[in-house]
Amino acid sequence: MNNSSNKPDLVFFIGFMGCGKTTWSRKLAAHLGYEFVDLDHLLEEQLGMTIAEYFSSFGEDAFRKLESDILKQTVFAENAIISTGGGLPCFFDHMEWMNANGKTVYIKLSPKTLVDRLEKGKAKRPLLRDKHGDELLNFITDKLAEREGFYLQASHIADGISLSVEGLEALIQSK
Repeated sequence: MNNSSNKPDLVFFIGFMGCGKTTWSRKLAAHLGYEFVDLDHLLEEQLGMTIAEYFSSFGEDAFRKLESDILKQTVFAENAIISTGGGLPCFFDHMEWMNANGKTVYIKLSPKTLVDRLEKGKAKRPLLRDKHGDELLNFITDKLAEREGFYLQASHIADGISLSVEGLEALIQSK
């Protein structure tokens, strides 16, 4: 997928938690022979604790600053697919930075689909841990409405229901 310039190919996957950023970025990286980077895992490795633990000990503001540093200070491989945290695009100038340094793919899903996917794995997600049923749906609907303006700045938007590696490859090769 190399472009005509000598600029590295970086593709940042963005979207709400549970949309499949990590799964699809890992699959696409393997398909293209690119390096796969999960920024959340990178963050946890550097912290020596989980994001949930860091969040509860130091708060969201400290986490967002650290997340920003990791994004902008990591030296990525020449060709890499990067999975970001769900909130990362919504803080500082991250969307502008990612679009300037690579391509961005927003994996778009409805709030109801996200609830179905997130109901089982809430323990490791600090923002969802204590929410159930309609409360969880309302939280996701509201949070997605807050974040979607950032997500829609992505260079590419993918329907999270009908994804395929081949479809993602074609999407990022367009434009």
